[in-house]
Amino acid sequence: MGSLEDGVEEANLALAKAKATNEYSIESMQARLDFLRSKFGRTGQLGAKSFASQASVEEAAAEAKAAEAQLKEAKLNLEIFRLDVTRTEELLKQRRFVSPIDGVVVERMLVPGEYRNEQTPILTLAQINPLRVEVFVPLAYYHKIAVGSAAQVKPDRAIGGVYAATVTVVDEVFDAASGTFGVRLKLPNPDMRLPAGVRCRITFDLREEAR
Repeated sequence: MGSLEDGVEEANLALAKAKATNEYSIESMQARLDFLRSKFGRTGQLGAKSFASQASVEEAAAEAKAAEAQLKEAKLNLEIFRLDVTRTEELLKQRRFVSPIDGVVVERMLVPGEYRNEQTPILTLAQINPLRVEVFVPLAYYHKIAVGSAAQVKPDRAIGGVYAATVTVVDEVFDAASGTFGVRLKLPNPDMRLPAGVRCRITFDLREEAR
């Protein structure tokens, strides 16, 4: 539907992704660790044969241990960068507003750059899939229409067509003045071709007693 200004967050996300996918430092530290471990092994062998001093052996061991710690730290930092990507993505989501329903925008209440607070409506949406069709039917048909009954909906000539609908609600309270009762139908409108608010005629399937 829309979003708040998020240029800084987008830049932060790009930076976080670049850091999270950069494994060159880990590869470099892994290579250094492999080298220092090999060096320590050779120095230890020379020390065992008295060809290298004990200090040299200890120094090689310390270098290898330090390189191992640096590699672990680099891997931890990479994991932190990846978590930062997730965090930044969630921050971006908070700056975008998404409709809880599939529908069409019928009114914009704010323009870009206008101030809003948590109580300010932004858009008015209309859910038109499925469409809700409401009709008043003479009481004589009360026992012939039930939830689940099929019907054909014929919109005004300007719209045209005949569409299948299903009864979802049959009022239990009658309108004594008009001698009618209310019926609500569900009309699938997956491609949203049919607009809402159109007058129509309803033909019910009354081949059998529904009640």
